[in-house]
Amino acid sequence: MKTFLHDALSANQYTFSAEIEEKMGAYLAILRKWNRVYNLTAIRDPKESVMLHILDSLSIRDYLHGERILDVGTGAGLPGIPLALTCPDKQFVLLDSNSKKTRFLTQVLCELALKNVQVVHARAETFKPEKKFDSILSRAFASIQVMLEATQHVLAEQGQFLAMKGVYPAAELMAISPSFEVVAVHKLVINGLAAERHLVCVAKKGVTGG
Repeated sequence: MKTFLHDALSANQYTFSAEIEEKMGAYLAILRKWNRVYNLTAIRDPKESVMLHILDSLSIRDYLHGERILDVGTGAGLPGIPLALTCPDKQFVLLDSNSKKTRFLTQVLCELALKNVQVVHARAETFKPEKKFDSILSRAFASIQVMLEATQHVLAEQGQFLAMKGVYPAAELMAISPSFEVVAVHKLVINGLAAERHLVCVAKKGVTGG
């Protein structure tokens, strides 16, 4: 499994230290262990978890905006945990309303000694952080418009929403309200994964993210 993880990372031009790869493997092992009781993910095959959890999360790494990142509806910590492991210079908040999932994430932080991550048990609509976020990520949270409405109050003035999607989300893009604008839609390519992946970057109207 360790070799498969290393080879999959290499095939996608990722080069990380042995320590980071070790922690990625440890995260997946903790996830498999807790998943037997908590049902955190439908993905149970170890190799699939590398592709659909680790590599899928890392595919948006180059598009992270700023230093304060919110992963809303993080679930089992995706994409937040893999991104936090590989972006130690950024601060991540993993937000979820499910207490079982936040308990799992608290254990992950403890076992992996992740210092740049905070876990918050709350609903997105009622979350009131001390400081707003440069990027707000969602992977399986809701439609883009629902995400925007639920989290716009915690986005920094020059911030961006980053919504991970499968096939090109034409209908969701059409449903975005005029108070927001689509900055870009990136087609993500993950070597070894045939499924389509897209990242939708959205900002508040009149704001140009840089």
